[in-house]
Formats: sequence, C-alpha cells, structure tokens
Amino acid sequence: MTTPAAPAVAVIGLGYVGLPLAVALAKASPGERIVGFDIDAVRVDELARGHERTGEVAPDALKASRLAISADRQAIIGAGIYIIAVPTPVDAENRPDLSAVLGACALVGEALAASPRLDPAPIVVLESSVYSGVTEDVCGPEIARASGLERGRDFFLGYSPERVNPGDRSHGVERIVKVVAGETPAVAERLARLYRRATSSGVFVARDIRTAEAAKAIENAQRDINIAFINEVAMILGRLGLSTYDVLEAARTKWNFLDFRPGLVGGHCIGVDPYYLAYSARAAGHDPEIILAGRRINDQMGFYMADRIADALGPVGNAAPRTLVLGLTFKEDVPDLRNSKVVDLIEALRRRGHVVAVHDAEADAAEALRLYGLALLPALGAGGPYDCLVGAVPHEPYRRLDAAALAALVKPAGLVADIKGMWRNISLPPAVRRWEP
Repeated sequence: MTTPAAPAVAVIGLGYVGLPLAVALAKASPGERIVGFDIDAVRVDELARGHERTGEVAPDALKASRLAISADRQAIIGAGIYIIAVPTPVDAENRPDLSAVLGACALVGEALAASPRLDPAPIVVLESSVYSGVTEDVCGPEIARASGLERGRDFFLGYSPERVNPGDRSHGVERIVKVVAGETPAVAERLARLYRRATSSGVFVARDIRTAEAAKAIENAQRDINIAFINEVAMILGRLGLSTYDVLEAARTKWNFLDFRPGLVGGHCIGVDPYYLAYSARAAGHDPEIILAGRRINDQMGFYMADRIADALGPVGNAAPRTLVLGLTFKEDVPDLRNSKVVDLIEALRRRGHVVAVHDAEADAAEALRLYGLALLPALGAGGPYDCLVGAVPHEPYRRLDAAALAALVKPAGLVADIKGMWRNISLPPAVRRWEP
C-alpha cells in the first residue's frame, strides 16, 4: 500500500469556512495534495459520501474535488501550510471561548512535532474570527508547547480572516478579497501567493497580524451597529404608528442612505464578533459603549417583536392563541441553527400564552430538537389554520407564498406578522390582519 504524499496544505475544520476554502484550494492546485481535516468523524463520512449539510459547496463540486478529506490526525503530518478554521463562539457570559482554537493549535503542534523539518518552515494560519492578539499571544505559545518547536524558526504564524457570507453565492470564498498577514514579509508573501489561487478578487496584505485581526473584528461589529440602529428606529416608529418598511422605502431614495433592515441578529458572526472586539477593548482599558449598546438592542429584538405581535393579535376567545412561526435558522436560505434569535421570539410568545408551532424549510429537524428542544412541523400547513402566522426567516419557499397560500394558513380574522417585510406587497383578503415592524 502506497503512503500518501505529505499535504502541501492542511485545512483544520470543515465547516462553513474551512470546507469551501479547502475545495477552492484543491481546485486551484491540481499538482499538490490538499487535505481537509475535521475531528467530527460523522461529518467526514458525510463529506466522503458527497453529502454537504451546510449547502456551502454544491454536491457536484464536492464529488469532483481533488480534496482529500480525513478525520485521521496522521493525514496532516508534513504539511507546508496549516489553516485553522474552527468556531470561535462566546460563553454564557459573552466572553470569548477559544477552546476550539486551542484544540486545533494543539493538534497542529502535534503534527509539526511528527513532521520532517521543511525549508521553508511551515506556516500556521488562523482563519477564525478573533480579537487582536490571539494568533501571536494565544496560538503561537500553544503550538510551541504542543510541538516542542520554536516559533519564528521552526514554524511561523499568519492570519487570514474568513469573510464568507453563508448562503450567499455571490460572495463565496472564490469571489471575495482575502486579507492576509504574516509575522514576516516573507511569510505574508507566501500566504498571498497561496490565497491568490483560491480567489478571483485578489489579496490584500495587511500591515501585520494584529491589524488583520482587528480588521475582521470591526467588519461584523460595524454591521451589527447599523442593524441595531434600524432596530431601535423600528421601536420608535412602532410607537408612532408607522411602518418601518414604509419609512425605509422613502429614506433609501437618498443616494448615501445605508439600506439596513430590522430583524433578529444571531448566528456565529454578527451576533458574536462584537463581543470579541468589546473584550479586547476592555483589556486595553476602554469601555466599548456603542458596540455593546448595539448588542443589547439586537439581543432583545426577539422579545420585543414577540410582544408587538402578541399585542397586535390580541385575545382570540377563551382558547390560547395558536401561532405558526416560519423559520428557525439564524438567516435566510441556510440550515445553520447556531445562535438563532428566533428562539427568543418563540420563548417570548409562549410566555404570552401562545401555543407555538415551528416550520423551517432549511433546518435539520434532529438538530433543532437537539439544540433547542423544538420539534419542527413535517409540512408547512400541518396543524393549521392558525390564529397567527409569523414570517421570522425569509427562506426562499416562504418568499414564494402568495395571498391564497398565506390566507390558508391563518383563521378568518387571523394575523400575518411579517418581520422581514417579505409579503408586504401581497394583497391579503380583507379579513386577514397584518403586522410588520
């Protein structure tokens, strides 16, 4: 049996970020061995069979890929470049949880210790979203500890923040500018050459690793703050009896108006990264007022929306209101359920006495039950009609619903609550009431 050649690149973590990058590198590097590694053997087995549950890589592209996929730690020994793309969540106190990063660094360190010495020395690149200083102050020491090697001589560090937008085919890894940074100019140039293969949009070489880390931290924090502004505007306009979407429709005719919409801001990027920036701000002795104010507003929106919907519906007789919530994932057209703020909406509606059923056109039912204890309806109209229909996540099948389909889901004089404004241009029967922020 022939021993596989050592990989040129090993990508650690095959989720939303790592898998598309690994597939892109394998496609652009036909003469080199690219290995994608994940500690989740079930995930690796699914990918080996051509099943990609996140939907970020098309089945045909996955099956045609030259990428070697493995859960065997031996498969990554000898790589010239290691790319770490693992989750960076927050804990129950909204503090950075770097356990997955530290685990990946230890894994890479062990691989480096078992590898032959290479010239030039291997590079370890972090892609995960972190606060400024993590790559050099956290990852570097952990890799050195696990490997027994010296950073800056036996291995070098780099950083290239992930920028993919889950579910967005126009801004996948092959179509975005990649920021790269290395601890030396030579390392940065090696990384720039590598990442230029994966993207048609070019590479920007940041001044240093800390600069690149900070750039990533502020990208999502900026978006979070802008959405928080619109969410607070929605609260104000609600008190004034105005539709936020009507107001935005008028305001966006100004050439430089930023077109953000109200909504539930969760997920593993926008709902998390501002806390990493806030953590580093406090460590530097600065109180991050605006960043955390934006988070507080966005974190309460599920509860605010639920109260507004319950008030708009009002009493429905002696029975508890029956409400159907459409969508549970953190954003449209993706199956990712992590840090979904729809859960807050559901819990708040239940506190107001609603009996809530949930349907999601993208989510995995077993995962919804495991993460949140929610049993998803097997079909959209199951158990209907309902007193209230809530459009929480605008998945494409929900955006296609017409007036007849919407009316069939609610009882006469029922309420259609359209959080994202996806049905605002549909004329509903006069008896059906509607609410939007």
